[in-house]
Amino acid sequence: MKLKEFLSVRAIEFDSVNILDDQEGLPELRRLGARSIPVLSRGDDWTFAQNIGHVVKFLGLNEATGPALSPAELVARMDVFLSAAIRNVKLMPDSELETQAPGRPRAFRVLGHHIFRIVETFLEVADGAELTYERIGIGPSDDMQSFASIVAYGETVLARLRAFWAAKADKSGKEMVQTYYGPQMLHELMERTTWHSGQHVRQWFMLLGMHGVTPDQPLGDEAFAKLPMPSSVWDG
Repeated sequence: MKLKEFLSVRAIEFDSVNILDDQEGLPELRRLGARSIPVLSRGDDWTFAQNIGHVVKFLGLNEATGPALSPAELVARMDVFLSAAIRNVKLMPDSELETQAPGRPRAFRVLGHHIFRIVETFLEVADGAELTYERIGIGPSDDMQSFASIVAYGETVLARLRAFWAAKADKSGKEMVQTYYGPQMLHELMERTTWHSGQHVRQWFMLLGMHGVTPDQPLGDEAFAKLPMPSSVWDG
């Protein structure tokens, strides 16, 4: 498994603790003093695995790090993923709003919203907010009681993304932003935002198939190329 792909798996390696599957996972996080995952640990030493450069340093590896795609390419991929979500989230019958996704306790309604919320959070952080676990985890509002309403919200996020990039004078991505795993270059957060939303779009295509719904213009492998995508559609 490539290092970037490995980092996209939500687990505490070396101790092989996954808090979704192991009841000892949360106490282990608390013992280390970490508030979120993924984390790498050796004994009492640990580092957030959100930043590839930090992991390379922690492991003492000699490996090049940094996004493979430019900021412009990453924004274009975000556009592809959100556009695909807009086409496909609304195809799920509303009778499945509270159906739970495989592998973790997350309703389809929440997952559909989360695809767009990931990018909305990025836009907030690019505008000066701090990325927190709580911020990215904000769920759908009470009035979003149909997949069509979630898609309407998603359309506003896509419009904001396009306006943000069109108006941005410095498109280098070199400015620093604040996250719960330390200061990051905007370019690095862009890559994380892109593969994260893309992974959930992959999951949505699979959910549609599981419910007998044919996706609208599903994405091929080229849409995910050069992104640190997990090999599996679902954790574990």
